[in-house]
Amino acid sequence: MQCRPHCGACCTAPSISTPIPGMPHGKKAGEPCVQLLADFRCAIFGDPDRPKVCGNFTAEKYVCGDSQKDAIRILSKMEDDTNPIRPAQH
Repeated sequence: MQCRPHCGACCTAPSISTPIPGMPHGKKAGEPCVQLLADFRCAIFGDPDRPKVCGNFTAEKYVCGDSQKDAIRILSKMEDDTNPIRPAQH
């Protein structure tokens, strides 16, 4: 699957715990990366300073769904499900 134009969900929904140029402490979940351009492309795509987690991300149907809205929902749920500090489920 190719990245969906004008999406940027993977640059917004997940947290990134490693430094990003312009964000030395990474970013919180739901916070757009400072490197996300107005057209939702990455300003540092291919740059060696780009976080390894970003370079390793691959657009896949199970992650991206059928729309940007789907991708935000899916990635946000994945973020919540893997957060070790999330509230206990009852």
